[in-house]
Amino acid sequence: MAASPARKATALKEAMTKTQLIASLSESTGLPKKDVTAVLDELGVLIERHIKKRAVGTFTLPGLLRIARARKPATKARTMISPRTGEEIQVPAKRASTTVKVRPLSGLKRMVE
Repeated sequence: MAASPARKATALKEAMTKTQLIASLSESTGLPKKDVTAVLDELGVLIERHIKKRAVGTFTLPGLLRIARARKPATKARTMISPRTGEEIQVPAKRASTTVKVRPLSGLKRMVE
């Protein structure tokens, strides 16, 4: 990814809504809002194609983040002693499941320094 010229990034006091995000990107890039919306929608489709079942399982947005599909194994039912009451309780079994992990990359980590 080519490094863009350093711009002064000001901190925001409130999170942007989707409409505000699209308007801001449209204004800063000079693209119409319709095109920015299409790019964001296509990015969502591309992420889905990478992490869905029988796909590669990871998607990397270079320099910012990595999205990965993670498999959680099944757990067996067990008994344990409650730390609060000291009595035995039955912990039910859980089925295996799939979850999503989002990990920051170096570019994102540098932004918070």
